[in-house]
Amino acid sequence: MKEPGQKSGYYLLIFSIALAIFMAALDTLIVNIALPTISESFHVSSSEVSWVATVYLMVMAGCVLIFGKISDNIGFKRIFLAGFVIFVTGSLMCGILPVLTGSFLVLVGSRAFQAIGGAMITAVPVAMVTAYIPMEMRGKAMGLVVTMTALGAALGPSLGGILTEYLSWQWIFFINVPVGIIAIILGLLVIPDSERRKLEHGFDWGGAVLIFIGLALLLFGVSEGNTRGWGSPVIIGSLVTSVIILALFIWHELKFKDPLLQVHLFGDRDFFFFNAAFSLLMFSVSGVFFFMPFFLKYVCGYPTATAGLILTPFSIFTMISGLIAGMLYNRTGGRVLLIGASVITVIGYFLLFTMNAGTPPGLIVIFLAITGFGGGLFVPPVSNMVMTMVSRQYQGMVSSLMMVERFGPLTMGIAFFNMIFVQGMAFFSNFFKIGIETGANFQLKALTASYDATFLCIFLIGLGVVLFSWMARYKVHPDYIEKKDENTVKKDKLNSA
Repeated sequence: MKEPGQKSGYYLLIFSIALAIFMAALDTLIVNIALPTISESFHVSSSEVSWVATVYLMVMAGCVLIFGKISDNIGFKRIFLAGFVIFVTGSLMCGILPVLTGSFLVLVGSRAFQAIGGAMITAVPVAMVTAYIPMEMRGKAMGLVVTMTALGAALGPSLGGILTEYLSWQWIFFINVPVGIIAIILGLLVIPDSERRKLEHGFDWGGAVLIFIGLALLLFGVSEGNTRGWGSPVIIGSLVTSVIILALFIWHELKFKDPLLQVHLFGDRDFFFFNAAFSLLMFSVSGVFFFMPFFLKYVCGYPTATAGLILTPFSIFTMISGLIAGMLYNRTGGRVLLIGASVITVIGYFLLFTMNAGTPPGLIVIFLAITGFGGGLFVPPVSNMVMTMVSRQYQGMVSSLMMVERFGPLTMGIAFFNMIFVQGMAFFSNFFKIGIETGANFQLKALTASYDATFLCIFLIGLGVVLFSWMARYKVHPDYIEKKDENTVKKDKLNSA
């Protein structure tokens, strides 16, 4: 394998990896803001237009583990470049074909095709950092990846709104094209080539089919449950079927000699704890993402523009702490950094729980900044440690697993916390005996109490993140010890203690 020989080459490689993560985060959120406009353009209902977002999520979820495994066999560069080609092509299809044909279904199909490319470019970035970046630069590289993710998430809604309002909704897709072309050219120049690995037992097609259908049905059921109703036969059927198929997937993987997902890795207590901590963080933070705008508008009474400004520090401090985590990783050790980050995040959750209609906006900004800072500080060390706990031959698989653990819990968390909120409203409305004649003060009390119940759940789940982070112990796999100097090995041993 060729590797970059100078620091400048590594920096370009890190930039190309970060660009992929940025595009994935941006494209996930940039579309949502344009859905009402798309709905009007094609004269479809709000539930129908939601398929533009839902189909992307379903295909991404179903494909990302598959491409992670394929990348372990054919190399990260091939998956990365092919992914961007498909992603750019899909973006052009989304912007051009639906308008030419006048068909909304063509947009949904184009979005599904684009999601295949999105799955490919999100499956390998973390693995590429671990595989190609030297240990002394790896922490900073992971920090930059987190920062670019936060930047994409922060820019998505605002950039989507600007493009939709002043140009057209098609430009939320066209914006991907120049960035994608730059990423392809950069990837061709700086990503090292790697040899193909011979498959002795063939590709795990059975596992690929099961995981695609299982995860797609699960995320469909979860994302559509609130819209269609959790008692809907379609939702119940999709969720029950997904559980059965995912159980069959695990059974199949345990029997197959070269499986898509090495389920036995979760038999390692520490590997399980680190992954559980990461999944719970994503699950809990989804509640903050989703409910804070509503809290600021309906409880505090802020206009939308003001609420947006109050929310901005969350993303800004996530970006800042991601870079700080990268700089601190080799000094403090990953586990110490992880525990500290989880504690800071939970403190932020608790402070959000204490909010009410009279909380000054300056305090809310501080609470969100603390929460965002903790989350940004958490992701680089947990990503680095999980990746270096397993053999190099599983890098693509584990990288794609972490992507599933990122956007899967985010989607499921929103549905879960929305259910908590709705049940809270029903309970507290009855408790305060709210009816048509009830005063606004009692209605506000019920609303505030429901948000309190939701943020209390977020806080309690955050305690689980702290617990798993504290219980886990970092063990470097021998594949990553052999190439390091003696001082670095000593540091890692100290960090794992």
